[in-house]
Amino acid sequence: MRYTWLAATVFCMAMNGVVHVRGAEDEPASRPGASGASAKRTALQEALADFNPLIGEWRGIGQPVRNSNKDSWKESAAWVWELKSDQAALKYTVSEGKLLRSALLTWDPTAREFELQATLPDESTRKYRGKLSGNKLTVQTVPDDQGREHQIVITQLNEKRTLVLFQTKGQGQTQFNRVAEVGYTREGTKLAEEGVGGPECIVTGGRGTMSIVYKGKTYWVCCSGCRDAFNDDPEGIIAQAAERAAKKKAAGTKSADKPKS
Repeated sequence: MRYTWLAATVFCMAMNGVVHVRGAEDEPASRPGASGASAKRTALQEALADFNPLIGEWRGIGQPVRNSNKDSWKESAAWVWELKSDQAALKYTVSEGKLLRSALLTWDPTAREFELQATLPDESTRKYRGKLSGNKLTVQTVPDDQGREHQIVITQLNEKRTLVLFQTKGQGQTQFNRVAEVGYTREGTKLAEEGVGGPECIVTGGRGTMSIVYKGKTYWVCCSGCRDAFNDDPEGIIAQAAERAAKKKAAGTKSADKPKS
């Protein structure tokens, strides 16, 4: 009798769109990406980790001529992580820029170089490829039909100051020539201030700027992309962060134990 009543109740509620019978396929761990980031995504994140300081909002001044206000302009930009189950990239979006509208920075593990897919203000696109040397990422295009090449150099001076230099060279030329350089200052900071500091992003290890509460505990993320990745799989992200911290601690211990010469 009890089971008959229960079955009837479930049937009536289902007819009214109230009940959802939860099966194994509905568990969070079986949603796409919810079982934890793939090894591929983790490797791509690590390859892009040097660009963590770029995450956030920036205000910039573009100068065709170095140290001159002639034909200069103001723009704003933002860098965010774009994370999928097996992909990792950094998205660069520019507002009121004259040379760039947006770009997607990825790592090519086969060629072992970075790729920047750029969208220009006129909606045309360019593909740049190159390498990171110290604090400078230099990427350039292959020659176009007229033999012209384009180059972008992103220099991270510190956590609150970044330069993006645009250059080009024509067919037969041996050196790149300046088009313009955009000097960015992190939004909300001043050049005279000492570092920006702050908590660490649990997804990438970058600078945390927004908090998330999960099971009564507060975690920090650096951008909307990392926030979405955490919300999709909090347990997996927490486990990865713990593993990352353990590796960092082990590396520090190993370095401290190394005999000094």
